[in-house]
Amino acid sequence: MDPVVIGLIGTAVFLILVMLGVWVSFAAVTVGLIGIIIFKGMGTATGVAGFLPYTVTASFEFSVIPMFIIMGYFAHYGGITRNLFDAGCKWVGHYPGGLAMATTFACAGFGACSGSSTAAAAVMGKVAIPEMMRYNYDPKLAAGCVASAGTLAVMIPPSTVMVIYGVITEQSIGRLLIGGIFPGIVCAFLIAITVYIWCKLKPTAGAALPRATWKERFASLKGIWAVLLLALSVIGGIYSGIFTPTEAGGMAAFVALIIAVATRQLTWANFKQALLDTGKATAMIFITLMGILVLLRFLALSGTITYFVDAMIGLPLPPLGIMIVIIVIYFILGMFVSATGMMVLTLPAIFPVVMNLGYDPIWFGILVTALCEIAFVTPPVAMNLYAVKASAPEISTVDITRGILPFLVTLVVFVIILVAFPQLATWLPATMKK
Repeated sequence: MDPVVIGLIGTAVFLILVMLGVWVSFAAVTVGLIGIIIFKGMGTATGVAGFLPYTVTASFEFSVIPMFIIMGYFAHYGGITRNLFDAGCKWVGHYPGGLAMATTFACAGFGACSGSSTAAAAVMGKVAIPEMMRYNYDPKLAAGCVASAGTLAVMIPPSTVMVIYGVITEQSIGRLLIGGIFPGIVCAFLIAITVYIWCKLKPTAGAALPRATWKERFASLKGIWAVLLLALSVIGGIYSGIFTPTEAGGMAAFVALIIAVATRQLTWANFKQALLDTGKATAMIFITLMGILVLLRFLALSGTITYFVDAMIGLPLPPLGIMIVIIVIYFILGMFVSATGMMVLTLPAIFPVVMNLGYDPIWFGILVTALCEIAFVTPPVAMNLYAVKASAPEISTVDITRGILPFLVTLVVFVIILVAFPQLATWLPATMKK
């Protein structure tokens, strides 16, 4: 049988296993090892399983991932999420759907303190959803807003998704992180506008709060000083060239810990829980990476990756047409594979195609991050959906899914904006020091 056909069959089996509920990492390593055995025998397969995952993931750049994650948990237990939400309520709470809009901007602020979308959805869900339910908000709006706005944590730096993209494609992680600032702000406003339109069309979905005075609004800003300090630690340090992204991650995690201790919000129990949650999130990311790496070695041996690259380049379409095909592939794949798995699986084949078409690698990294945002809220494998469900078990999974749909349209519009205006992602990185 043609090796490429074997590779395509293996890919199909992997996707079927994932759709059946098998963890991405286990499905990938199972298919990958069987494929390697077919081509190279048991000895090579055991060697790949023993050495390949470690040699690739034991990269210094990857150490920033747990730093970005624990930074978010320290910020949460330091009371930053509550302060962000309260400030948002004071500034935009008087608009239709004001609490949901406040949640959106609070998620954007928390995104500057955490690189994990699922963590952002989980912690903001605990803070914002009970408040929205207290004011009789539509459960679909409340849950859909939190799940969708939680994705801002992977667009606004710091971002674990951008770190993984940068390592795989050998692009500057610092430039990628800085490139996400303007797109993240645009995405936050698009989500807030969606909330406003929803509540204008259906006023009972989200009532407006009494208008806060200007004194109350400015007073609320005192509670978000920690966010500005953390953002300065990460974004300012990277942009100015003082820190590498890895150093910035360690510094920001330390600063977040100091803030949590100084504000007397971090108890010993919360400290242990932050470490445990960080360990779980980091382990999930790395075990997915390791499994996919074994699958990729099988696909490389079969020639499937080379075949895919040649087929994509040879499509009788202009560059924009091929890019649209790539976007559709990511959209479909994101329904079944986690964002991490999707990037590791596709980038070795798709990135050379994108470079051959002449696109900017930083812009494409921001675009892939936006597509990962969609993957986080696209059922059936929608990590933010399950994070919100865990935070608000009283809201049904069906209602959460229905609440996500309008925001899913918003995220697609955001992708279109990125394609139409690539300068959103490329202008600020171009001004950085070499």
